[in-house]
Amino acid sequence: QVQLVESGGGSVQAGGSLRLSCVVSGFKASVQTMGWYRQAPGKKHELVASLSSTNEEYYADVVNGRFIVSRDSGENTVYLQMNNLKPEDTGVYYCNRVLRSVAVFAWGQGTQVTVSA
Repeated sequence: QVQLVESGGGSVQAGGSLRLSCVVSGFKASVQTMGWYRQAPGKKHELVASLSSTNEEYYADVVNGRFIVSRDSGENTVYLQMNNLKPEDTGVYYCNRVLRSVAVFAWGQGTQVTVSA
């Protein structure tokens, strides 16, 4: 059974940093493309970063240069280091397996990130 458990969110001021974690069970994250999505209030899920099985990284323009995606294969965990956070980064962050930019599995509970000006 696939489970995606996100954690690490919180409330920070603009310019601050957070590190999100996603513990994956039910499949090996290292052999799939894993992505981080965020959902701002009233909006759809948006893919902000992904990491392929061959370590190709993708970042949406709005986070490029500020966010870093990584994984620990031994722990089957995916991370998102978020630096220089902006109020527009506020939202609920989710991880998921990505296939052609589309999330494959049902969403986990996500982790809330709130950035104040």
